[in-house]
Amino acid sequence: MAVVSCAQTLQFFQPRNLCFLPSIRFPSRFPRVCHVKTPVYLKSSKTTDITPSLLVRASNSSSSSDFTPTIGEILGEVRIFTASGEPVFFKDLWDQEEGIAVVALLRHFGCPCCWELVSALKESKERFDSAGVKLIAVGVGTPDKARILAERLPFPLDCLYADPDRKAYDVFGLYYGIGRTFFNPASAKVFSRFEALQKAVKNYTIEATPDDRSSVLQQGGMFVFKGKQLLYARKDEGTGDHAPLDDVFDVCCKVPVA
Repeated sequence: MAVVSCAQTLQFFQPRNLCFLPSIRFPSRFPRVCHVKTPVYLKSSKTTDITPSLLVRASNSSSSSDFTPTIGEILGEVRIFTASGEPVFFKDLWDQEEGIAVVALLRHFGCPCCWELVSALKESKERFDSAGVKLIAVGVGTPDKARILAERLPFPLDCLYADPDRKAYDVFGLYYGIGRTFFNPASAKVFSRFEALQKAVKNYTIEATPDDRSSVLQQGGMFVFKGKQLLYARKDEGTGDHAPLDDVFDVCCKVPVA
C-alpha cells in the first residue's frame, strides 16, 4: 500500500488544488436559492417556518432547539434512495414513535473527508447497534455513487442512502458554498485526524463524486432523533468539521429505548 506523507496530505487539502473536485469549471454564481425545493424549518419568535434564503443558510444552528418541533415530521416526508436505487421516505427508516436514529448527512460520496467519517461510523456501528440505535448515513449523489463508496471502503449498503437533490440538506438549512467548502477555519480539524484519513482513503476514487459538480459545495451535519423528536443537531461549519461520535453516542444513551 502506498504511504501518503504528511506533506502530500497538506498539499492534497490546499484549496488551489481543489482535490475535493475533478477538473471542472464552476459557474461564476451559484443560484442556490433557486435549487431549494423544500423550506428550511428553523424556529422563530415570529413564525414557525422560515422560507429559504441566504440569510437563513448563514445562520449557525447547532442545537435541536433551533428547529421547529415538527422537523421530524417534515423530514419524514422527504424521499431519498437506498444504495441499490429504491426510493424510500425518511419516516420508513426507523420507528417514528420510540425508535432512536442517528442521521449523518455527509457532504458527497467523492469527498475524502466523508470517507473518513463513514469509516468512523462503520467502526462505531456495533456500539450503536448494541444500544438499539439505527445508524443512517446519507450522502449527496446518485445511488451508483453511493455503491462505489460502500464497495471500496467498505460500508454496509443497508445503512447508506443517496440524496441527489439535497432535499434533506435543505430541510435542515445546512451550509453551502465555496467559502465553507475550502476556506473555513473549522476545516483545519481534519489534520488532527491524519492517520484515520490516510487509512480511510486507501481505496478512494474520485469517480464517487456527483455528476452535478455544484453538489460538492454542500456541507453536512449530524442529527439524532427519538421517533419524530429531534434530540441533537449539529451543522458542519466546514469540510471535515464532523460531530464527535462520542458526543452523539452519549446523547443516544441518555434516551431510554422503549
